[in-house]
Amino acid sequence: MNTDTPRRIWLCADDYGLSDGVNRAIRDLIERGRLNATSVMTVTPAIGRDAASALTASVASSPRCTIGLHVTLSAPFRPLTMHFRPLDGDMFMPFPRLLRAGLMHRLDAELVHAEVLAQLDAFHDLFGRAPDFVDGHQHVQLYPQVRDGFVRAVKERAPNAWVRQCGREGPLARQLAAAPKALVLNVLSTQFRIKAQRASLRFNPAFAGAYDFTRGNDFAALMQGFLDGMPEDGLVMCHPGFVDETLKSLDPLTTQRETEHAYLAGDDFPALLALNKVTLE
Repeated sequence: MNTDTPRRIWLCADDYGLSDGVNRAIRDLIERGRLNATSVMTVTPAIGRDAASALTASVASSPRCTIGLHVTLSAPFRPLTMHFRPLDGDMFMPFPRLLRAGLMHRLDAELVHAEVLAQLDAFHDLFGRAPDFVDGHQHVQLYPQVRDGFVRAVKERAPNAWVRQCGREGPLARQLAAAPKALVLNVLSTQFRIKAQRASLRFNPAFAGAYDFTRGNDFAALMQGFLDGMPEDGLVMCHPGFVDETLKSLDPLTTQRETEHAYLAGDDFPALLALNKVTLE
């Protein structure tokens, strides 16, 4: 094996459709060749024909970039299906309550299945095709019971898409040294991978990008850690965006999105990729 050959990874910007500012930042990075994947929310205020057309045009200038569906089942968003339960008023539950309900087997996988089908159909209506891959906002695809309905829906509507698992390969010591969020995702991903394999769905071999968004972080140092040991076709998630009023009203992750965008758009990022023998092409 030639160790000088760059490893191709996926750098995926989540949350396209969340706000106009997020949409603009993601399209900007795609056009610069700084992303090769983005996942689209279909239940959010800044998605529609114009936003989908603009994204398609950006990807046309960077044809190696893929577009996926970011399945959304948590607050403050609303389901596309009439009978989805449980709800918090007319909205999905906050993700900690959704995870807890899944762990306690209080969810209905059939209702999840129907909602994921509806979001897959909404994606097809916007883009005229199935998504290249399917993942989940706040990693909901990994949750107990949710993953049953999710995997079945993807198998039915987008069998050629790959799905996102959020486990990281590597020595146990490195896994134990990971952030608590990353450890939780590792554990949840174990059963998800088993279910995806049984359904003959492909998935990324490794994942990185989770960190504590509430703290001040050196994103350049974080990115170095994300790339360390990332294998071919591994996935790093990111959340670039420009802050606007819609974003502030919907999501606690705001100014850090601008920090991510600035780093990914700058000169240091391609140098880091080269240093780590990683490519997005």
